[in-house]
Amino acid sequence: MDRRDLLKMIVAATGAAMVGLPALVNGQVPAAGAKTAFSAADVATLDEIADTILPRTRTPGAKDAGTGAFMAQFVTDCYTAGQQAAFHAGLADIDKRAGGHFNALAPAARTELLRTLDAEARKRAVDVGDTGTAEGDKAMPHYFTMIKQLTIFGYFTSKVGATEALQYVAVPGRYDGDLAYVPGTPAWGTS
Repeated sequence: MDRRDLLKMIVAATGAAMVGLPALVNGQVPAAGAKTAFSAADVATLDEIADTILPRTRTPGAKDAGTGAFMAQFVTDCYTAGQQAAFHAGLADIDKRAGGHFNALAPAARTELLRTLDAEARKRAVDVGDTGTAEGDKAMPHYFTMIKQLTIFGYFTSKVGATEALQYVAVPGRYDGDLAYVPGTPAWGTS
């Protein structure tokens, strides 16, 4: 799977362009004065949320890929101050809706809460455009859209996601235009 296919998958899954991607591509520095600190508890919560979205099956889950730490770093380095604030407020809202702490919920309750958030996020789909930065509160994507995007992006760009969930060839060799397809075979992690 190449980068463009991954980004198309993220848009299809979340209904919005990848938030913060232009900062990553352009090598921008983190936003000055923004709240960027994630505690170990925050990262653990992000891991559990990500693992509820992409659980372990016959392949490792998002938690196995360290997606929570990836999300914290991506938000710190690539989100604007407003996006960071919305992300942090979203984490607090998830814990509030969970009745205290998301990690304390049973797996079925976690899934139900995230399905509710996903439905809310889809109703509030916002196109962040080519800049990847929505201005103003009305244009800010729902925080669950950001979490879901980072879960997918972090998982499939991790070593675990690229090599165990997708097919992977570290250094592709020759061109084979007539490769047999076996139903159920994962997509390729390289192109």
